[in-house]
Amino acid sequence: MSDDTGTPTRMIPALGRIYDPLTPYTYPLIRFVTGAMLIPHGWAKLVSGSPAGLAQSLAKMGLEPAYALATYIGVLELVGGTMLALGLFTRFVAAQVIGFMAIAAFKVHWGAGFFWNKGGYEYPLFWGLMA
Repeated sequence: MSDDTGTPTRMIPALGRIYDPLTPYTYPLIRFVTGAMLIPHGWAKLVSGSPAGLAQSLAKMGLEPAYALATYIGVLELVGGTMLALGLFTRFVAAQVIGFMAIAAFKVHWGAGFFWNKGGYEYPLFWGLMA
């Protein structure tokens, strides 16, 4: 029989004085960082460049309509990332980010293996899970 009360134990109990006051800020921090990390990617697709380059890559993979999808991804990363960072419509935006990161991980990067430095699915899987 277990006497587990369901209360998590701290790996480093001495840091409890730091953990307790910071606990309410953990989810907002994760949400903010996730959104903030998406923004530059959307900016690069929409403002610094054009969705056309991404659209060509999507078309080669059979993801159509490629230009509309590339534009959607750029808007999702730029506007959706901003909304996540600010805490606006987070569940709606997060669901879309999870979906598009799942496609990126399993359709685009899966064949290259796990590690991101080899073109693998590590990065999109991580950010999809963070959303």
